[in-house]
Amino acid sequence: MPPLTSRRKNAAMPGRFMKKPIHLEIVYEGDQCPASYYMAQAVLDVVGSYGELVVVTKLEFKKNKQHAKRFEELSIALYGEKAYRKMRLAPIPSIFVDGKLVFDVIPVKDDLIESIERFLSERENGAK
Repeated sequence: MPPLTSRRKNAAMPGRFMKKPIHLEIVYEGDQCPASYYMAQAVLDVVGSYGELVVVTKLEFKKNKQHAKRFEELSIALYGEKAYRKMRLAPIPSIFVDGKLVFDVIPVKDDLIESIERFLSERENGAK
């Protein structure tokens, strides 16, 4: 499944130019999980206004082998290999931005916007 992206240009950010967008990943159990569904909705309600500045991937780890592998990578990065082998997994649902855990609960719209803005600002200023 390719990343979800919005192709709509954002008139509210005319001066913003980036070589590479930030990558927002939603750890997504499936549509049958209300928390996953509402987390994805919260993200999709916000990211459209950022156009190509934000790339979104719904990590449907139960349906897609590549997504399952990425979920494993995020879990290991978060807790370490040993903890992962003992089934310590990344939170479900959760939001990672550029590989960093940002939310493990459904975010309030303003908090999500603030977080996206912070990552965009850091990217523009050359920080990782």
